[in-house]
Amino acid sequence: MASKVSSMYALSLYRRMLRESSRFTGYNYRLYAQRRIRDAFRENINETDQTKVKSLVQEAEENLAIIKRQVIISQMYKEPKLVIE
Repeated sequence: MASKVSSMYALSLYRRMLRESSRFTGYNYRLYAQRRIRDAFRENINETDQTKVKSLVQEAEENLAIIKRQVIISQMYKEPKLVIE
């Protein structure tokens, strides 16, 4: 990420997204969300264009809000545990 402040914020956002996605009750949803978060951040780790960084951070914040809503829904309608869990 471009500047020190935005990289620190992006790292904080990354951690919050991973932490929130670990609260999914469904094994497959949990792993999918974590994999997508890691892939998206790794794909853009060397981005230096400040406007692109801002748009990526904005998109990540919107995705965090979506994850939070989906976690609440998944906790309301729990699925039976899989053998893997």
